[in-house]
Amino acid sequence: MRMIRCSAPVLAAVTLLLWATPEAVSLEPGPEPRRYEADCRTEIDGSRVTAHCHNPYPGTDRVRLHIECERWWDIDVDSAPAEVYPAGYVTLTDRCWKEIRAVWVTHQPLPSS
Repeated sequence: MRMIRCSAPVLAAVTLLLWATPEAVSLEPGPEPRRYEADCRTEIDGSRVTAHCHNPYPGTDRVRLHIECERWWDIDVDSAPAEVYPAGYVTLTDRCWKEIRAVWVTHQPLPSS
């Protein structure tokens, strides 16, 4: 029992040292966030999904709503692409017949015109 009590502080110190690796406490900046992706939030209400997207960036973003339905016979949904212009706002909505398994929005930058 004495061995466990003596090694507990050592184990805690080793754990702390391993947790605080140089990568964890590095002040180096991480990867740059994508500067074209509109901010999108999704809402699920029963079998209906709505995505609200706002583009705070100067470039145009093309967004699509994707819905994976729970039932095998219920067809998954991929919306038509919608362009979100700078400072623009888009609402996408679609549904499954029954339950929803997953929802996500994809982004595609459009070249400057």
